[in-house]
Amino acid sequence: MEILARAVGRRKEAVAQVQMVRGTGQLIINTKPAHEYLQNDSCAILSVQAPFDIYKKALSQSGRGTEANSSSFATNEVETETQQPSGVVTQLTSSAIDTIVKVKGGGLKGQAEAIRLGIARALCAMVASSNKQTLAKEVTINSDVTTPNTGLRKQLKDKGYLTQDSRVKERRKYGLKKARKASQYHKR
Repeated sequence: MEILARAVGRRKEAVAQVQMVRGTGQLIINTKPAHEYLQNDSCAILSVQAPFDIYKKALSQSGRGTEANSSSFATNEVETETQQPSGVVTQLTSSAIDTIVKVKGGGLKGQAEAIRLGIARALCAMVASSNKQTLAKEVTINSDVTTPNTGLRKQLKDKGYLTQDSRVKERRKYGLKKARKASQYHKR
């Protein structure tokens, strides 16, 4: 099992550890398929799927590959296939990527957002490492070659998928019922 990239995503109390490995294009969360773990919640599924959609668009725009086959979470497949550019051997040549996620803490919404952040970070790391290997193997560097990592990273950043939302629940203070809720004031 060759690990292509690793990343961590956090949101509220949820922490998601994401690994990208070569495989058949599955998204596995805590040893369960994504649909089953996310309880068929369409908002959570679309949230987790969004970084993959941007990754496919960045690959097709950069000219490094074709847009992947239809990604259908109904069959739990996210296939990302790329073609070889002229003379350059890439790490992701004609392979599908399995995404293995371990997540704990928080609720379903917080876990989905933590997974989304982890996947976005892992995709950026994977593309960056493949660019380093490509440039190391390439003898001459053309000025025409654009790295899709900058385009992918910019698109993910513009959508807000690489920004960690650090808001957490405020602690309870003594003398109060919750963080700010106090008992009702009465004059007499």
